[in-house]
Amino acid sequence: MALFGKKITPSCAYCEFGSADEEDGTVFCRKNGVVRMDGSCRRFQYAPLRRKPRVQKLPKYSPEDFKL
Repeated sequence: MALFGKKITPSCAYCEFGSADEEDGTVFCRKNGVVRMDGSCRRFQYAPLRRKPRVQKLPKYSPEDFKL
């Protein structure tokens, strides 16, 4: 079961072989060394736990919304 759909665009940021460095926007890959986060290679293996979820905006509520 795919968590983010069946078509996942390969990215080193959420690859099984990569370790991300958020400060400079690079990934240390066990196969290719230091690469960019948006890069990818033929050895890409999807790791869903490395993927960062998008921030969802919640609607603003007022006290009147909760009155009967």
